[in-house]
Order: sequence, then C-alpha cells, then structure tokens
Amino acid sequence: MPKFEWIRKVLILGSGAIKIGEAAEFDYSGSQCLKALKEEGIETILVNPNIATIQTDPRLAGKVYLLPVTPEYVEKVIERERPDGIMLGFGGQTALNCGVSLAKMGILEKYDVKVLGTSIEAIEKASNREMFKQTMLNADIPVPKSASATSIEEAIKSAEEIGYPVMVRVAYTLGGKGTGVAYSKRELLEIVSRGLTHSMIRQVLVEEYIGHWKEVEYEVMRDYEDNCITVCNMENFDPMGVHTGDSIVVAPSQTLTNREYHILRSASIRAIQALGVVGECNIQWALHPRSEEIRAIEVNPRMSRSSALASKATGYPLAYIAAKLAIGYTLPELINKVTGITTACFEPALDYVVVKIPRWDLKKFRNADRHIGTQMKSVGEVMAIGRTFEEALQKAVRMLDIGKMGLVTNGDEDEPESIDAIRDCLKNPTDERLFKIVKAIKKGITIKEIYRLSGIDPWFLYKIQNIIEMEKRLKKLKINDKEALSVIKEAKRLGFSDAQIAKCMKISESEVRQFRKVHGVIPVVKQIDTLAAEWPAKTNYLYMTYNGDEDDIKFDAEKKKV
Repeated sequence: MPKFEWIRKVLILGSGAIKIGEAAEFDYSGSQCLKALKEEGIETILVNPNIATIQTDPRLAGKVYLLPVTPEYVEKVIERERPDGIMLGFGGQTALNCGVSLAKMGILEKYDVKVLGTSIEAIEKASNREMFKQTMLNADIPVPKSASATSIEEAIKSAEEIGYPVMVRVAYTLGGKGTGVAYSKRELLEIVSRGLTHSMIRQVLVEEYIGHWKEVEYEVMRDYEDNCITVCNMENFDPMGVHTGDSIVVAPSQTLTNREYHILRSASIRAIQALGVVGECNIQWALHPRSEEIRAIEVNPRMSRSSALASKATGYPLAYIAAKLAIGYTLPELINKVTGITTACFEPALDYVVVKIPRWDLKKFRNADRHIGTQMKSVGEVMAIGRTFEEALQKAVRMLDIGKMGLVTNGDEDEPESIDAIRDCLKNPTDERLFKIVKAIKKGITIKEIYRLSGIDPWFLYKIQNIIEMEKRLKKLKINDKEALSVIKEAKRLGFSDAQIAKCMKISESEVRQFRKVHGVIPVVKQIDTLAAEWPAKTNYLYMTYNGDEDDIKFDAEKKKV
C-alpha cells in the first residue's frame, strides 16, 4: 500500500485535445501515472475529452469522463466522485492551469480534495514569473535581469530600464505561446499586447535577451523527504532564442565541461528544493559559451515534452516514478524497473547518444512564416539512438519522413543558392536551418563564420563536417578499391544508410548490402540498461548500431520467426 494510507480514490487531469505544444507526450505521461496508481489498488478517475488516447482506454483508467479540462466541468466530477486527491502534473499546462483555478476558486477546499505531488504554492512559484524570479534569487541562483508587467505601460518602462533587445515571456503558458524578442518599442507593443491576452493572470516578464548562449535542460526528481536526483541533462543544438520544442536536442550534453555539468546539476537541485516540487520537473538553463555564467530561464513543475524525451532516452520511467512519489513513496523505496535490483534513487548513465529532431509542416500553409524562434511551431518530433552524434543525427533525419536519405546525398544541397541567402538563414533560422548548414559548409563558409551567425556550438558543426567529408570520400570510392572495406565501415558508423552509400558510389543498394554481408559489416544490438552496463538489464529496450563488435543480448536460434 502507498505511504499515505488515506488515499483510496484519485482524480487525474488529462491534457485534452492534441495541439501544437501539447501533443502525445502528455498521453504517455498520463498513461504511466494510471499504471502506477493501478498497481497500488487506488481507484482512478480521469478527465480527458480526447477519446483518441491510450489513457482513456477503460482497461487502464478506472472511470473516464470525456469532458473539457476546465474548472466548471472538473468541479462537477469532483462533486459526483468525491476523490481523496487530485494529480495536476500529468496533463501539461492545461491541467496545471485548471488545478490552480480550482484551488483559487475554493473548490478543492470545499470538497476536501488534496493536491498530490507538487503543491499549488510550488506551482505558482514556478509559473508566476515574478515569484519564480524571487525564489531563484533567494536560493542564490542567477536569473536574467528582468521585471514583470501586467500592462503595456509597465512593460515599456521595464524594457527601457533593461535596454533593447528584450525577451518577453508569458506566465502560465506552454510552447512559448505569446513570447517573443523585441528589438524596438514597436515590436514590444505587439508582443506584450499578445502575451497579456494569452496569460491566465495577465502577466508577462520583460527580461534581458541572452541570445547565442547555450540552452541546457535538466530533468530532476524530488520526493517528500527531500531526496533529489538529476535523471537526465539535455543540450539544445540551437542556442537561446529558439524554443526548445523547435530545437534539435541531444542527450546527454556533448559540449559541456565536467565543471559546467556539475555547476548546473547542483543549481538544478537547489532550484527544485527552493520551489518545493514533489515528483518531476524540467529546468531550463542558459549557459554562457565562453564562461561559466549561468541563468535560470524557467521551471516546468510537471511532466513536459522534455520529460517524455528524457524518459525514453534514459529508460528511467519518469512519469511512473513521479506518480509513486506523489502518493508518498520515497526514491530509495522504489525499484528500478530496468534492472529489477537497484532503486529509483540513482542517476542514469548513458553510453550512447540520443538526438531529437522536430518536424514541421509549414509547407502546408501558403503564407506561414517559416522562421523559428521563441514560439513553438513544430507539430511532432522523432528520436534516434546511436553510439555517436553523427550516427544518431542521420538516423533521426531519415525518421522525419520528409524524403531525406540522411543529412547528405539528398541532391537538394547542391541546388544553386546565393551565399547571402544562406548566411541570412543561418542568422535568422527557419525549419530548414540544419540543411542550410550543410549547404554553407559545402559552399566554403567557415565553421567560425557559421558559429558567429548561428550561435551553434562549433563541436556540432565539426560533426556535421565529418559527415560531409565522408560523402566526398564515398564519391571517389570504387567497390574494388583496397580501402573500400574500411571506408564503408566508417561510413556506417557515421550513420550512412546503404542507399546513401550506393548513391555516392553510383552503384545499386543491393551491391552495397552484399559487400557488407560478405565482409561481416553488420549491425550489433545494444541494450539500454540505465547504468551503462554496470548492472544487467531485464527489459528489452534495444537499439541497433554499427559502432560495436558484439550484441548485448543472446538470441535464441531455435525461436520461430513471426
């Protein structure tokens, strides 16, 4: 039984309709929550109007109300069901805002419904921009120079004091809705008037713009006993100024020094303790690329898009564990489901690289602005796993299903385009920036200049250059050359598909495949075990790679093929 013996019935708020910024990741987290509660014998009630979700399956949820996630409808469910507790952190910003409204309207107190996990006070500290700023400063955590505003006049005054350009952030929103960078008073008026409309409490934060700083995220867990762990750290390929939902994300971080990693880790734990979050939260940091200066950007006191990515990247079931913590368990009491031996109070170690790439469908909209920035525009994302950044990146590009064979050999990178147009795209990113970087390198623009224009760390740019150099080598290669085996083997390790290699060498894909098989160039199966092979894993969470010599698991030769 759970630590809190009084919990018999729990209400879970879903995220509602799938939309830009709130997609299937919240169905994933809600499903994990329901599974965790079901194991404890707790009766569950789910409010979610979206029937096309896993969590609304009656085999998973006890009772399902296909009603809007708004205070008016949720109050009727509470009145009828009389739950002991309510969970707000598994349905995105929609559920969080609804929960805060229920508390402020006195509905939760009226029906004696306890908020499980992160309290309303902690949610407000994280979501209210002014309260967040003060909480961070009290914990000795630096934040960007900023001022909150509840009117256009206040915002103009704050911007003049801070100095243009300024970043405008909106309280109680998701996906960067209403946010923007203002370079002038005219732009500020437009962004603030839009932002105040989107904010639940009509509040925006005007802060110094720290564009081209690195953006790093940490996923942190905390229980009621103040045990804290950082489950995963992720680095954004794009610098500050591009919404994390529209940025390529790499886990674990690749360009941080050991000292930078631990500075951010310690600050993340201090932040979650200062806020009083129980369960899981996502913390976004800005890191100066040439110093150890950091700034706390924001905290999501709930399961988020990044949480779903971190969970899948590490094998650590964040939503499942967060639900257990909400009903009173502590991290050392819970077992790591992957190993079956270690506890949940550990920090996963990754011996592989995970790359997430967003997918946009802006071509469908004739007049859509294809530039990406502080407001999220992507409609989905893919995740790929490899042993190197190059391998994972090329896998992810293929998975986007946009007609690309990989990062190179697509043909379109050789199409004529002026140097000035490419430079403009690097400086003012669009959904095609990744492929414009390839074009820029092929056109002879230096890594140094690409970094100056885009703010993307040179480490990533050199890795892209590695892929381009391999393409050049493959184009000169003949299948009968002495070095053919070593070059093709290296190409496979850089994520090249047989189709890409065949196109470069002007031979058929089947010839490449036959050559590989004859020479024993075949992929190996690796296992995600959360502990970098320190303990044997009991789950079949697997990926294939050419960067290895043997399989992590033994296959039963006598098993029938399905």
